[in-house]
Amino acid sequence: MEMLDGTIVTTAIPQIGKSLHAPPASVGLVVTAYLLTLATAIPLSGWLTRRLGNRAIFLTAIAVFTVASVGCASSVNLGMLVGMRVIQGVGGAMMVPVGRNMVISMADKRDLLKVTSYVVWPALIAPVIAPLAGGLITTYATWHWMFLINVPLGIAAFIIAARLIESQPASGGGQAPLDWVGVLLTCAGLGGLTYAAHLVSLPGTSGLEEGAFGIGSLILLFLAVWHLLRTAHPLLNLRTLRVHTFRVTQVGGTPYWLVCGAMPFLLPLEFQTQFGWSPIKSGALTLFIFVGNVGIKPTTTPLINRFGFRAFLIASTVGTVIVVALLAAVTASTPIVVIALLATAQGVFRSTGMTGYSTVGYADLPANQVRDANTLLTTSQQLATGLSVAVATVFLRIGGGTGRGAYVTAFLLLAAIAVGPAIGAARMRRDAGDAARRRPSAGAAKGTPGPAPAVRAGGMAQAGGGGTGEGAAQGE
Repeated sequence: MEMLDGTIVTTAIPQIGKSLHAPPASVGLVVTAYLLTLATAIPLSGWLTRRLGNRAIFLTAIAVFTVASVGCASSVNLGMLVGMRVIQGVGGAMMVPVGRNMVISMADKRDLLKVTSYVVWPALIAPVIAPLAGGLITTYATWHWMFLINVPLGIAAFIIAARLIESQPASGGGQAPLDWVGVLLTCAGLGGLTYAAHLVSLPGTSGLEEGAFGIGSLILLFLAVWHLLRTAHPLLNLRTLRVHTFRVTQVGGTPYWLVCGAMPFLLPLEFQTQFGWSPIKSGALTLFIFVGNVGIKPTTTPLINRFGFRAFLIASTVGTVIVVALLAAVTASTPIVVIALLATAQGVFRSTGMTGYSTVGYADLPANQVRDANTLLTTSQQLATGLSVAVATVFLRIGGGTGRGAYVTAFLLLAAIAVGPAIGAARMRRDAGDAARRRPSAGAAKGTPGPAPAVRAGGMAQAGGGGTGEGAAQGE
């Protein structure tokens, strides 16, 4: 629900503007207000769950999101709709990181691959099906149904979560005071950067305004990093970056997420504006990214177990560079089969890369750092998602704004960004993330017993010989 709502509304902006008697440029705030709220509220999720517990926060988040969805559908003017989207964003900001933390923190190291495959599914599916879902809703129904479909889903999710999630006392870390300076610097910086991205995506905006918000936000984020590294109880624990594999996930995974996030925006936009396709046809072709996601899923875990995270991520990132660069050569005369194959290939590497980064980031973390790392990872991923459209828009402007040359430039520049994660993957240690792999031992191959099974001891237990102590995890 949360991830779909971040993108599906874009297709209904003209319809919403007409219904609420507002210009399309102003209606863009409906999307921006939601993404901005997510960016500013997600960093608070770790502290809130330590204070109040996972169950209370998760159930409240589902309820807030569902009720706000009804409010969005009932809006009679743009101001009310934007306000409801802010409330909806507060609920969404708590659902994703808290839900992920509940799953990851209780998983055995050797089950991380299987667990993460489920956890990343929403992020893989939502942006890809959004163009088609939005096109169908705007064509055959009204924009209100983009929000009303959340009601049965929210009710079902609340009932299931209430039955499955056990009440647990808040952790001792919940007694730590809230880092108010970190809240102000981090949330203002993330919010300002998200709003700057919104300004960039709008046509005819002032470069001075965009630059002021962008530079000001970067200064705030620089001050936030300086503060977070020096305070005793930081809002975001940047010390988790000392762990090699988690640092790789942040440094390489964030730009990778940005590149992949731009694809479901650029492809349907090119199909509609350059090829003259209908929203439904362009959404259907974009859906082949989802075909690639689904098709490769059964093999991701065996491939990682067989070849390791380093080789797996090298293949994923290099494959992304090649496919995104090839998409620059696509024209209106390119056979649809070729376009579908390229979209499918992009979906394959999108799925393998995101699964690899999301899993290896937790593989070597000590148990007491999982919650903090999860909050930081979710924050960076949300920021990359929020910036992906703005970055793609800037690249289109660099290429001239309209015409085939603009899209050629945009795809090639995105491919160039993907080169960074590929280099980072090549520089990973060969044994990176081995604690999360299941490999048959030599003894097992000969019929003798292999390593003893992992024993759970709280959350994120050690498995076999895969030590996860602070010193081992932080070793270079």
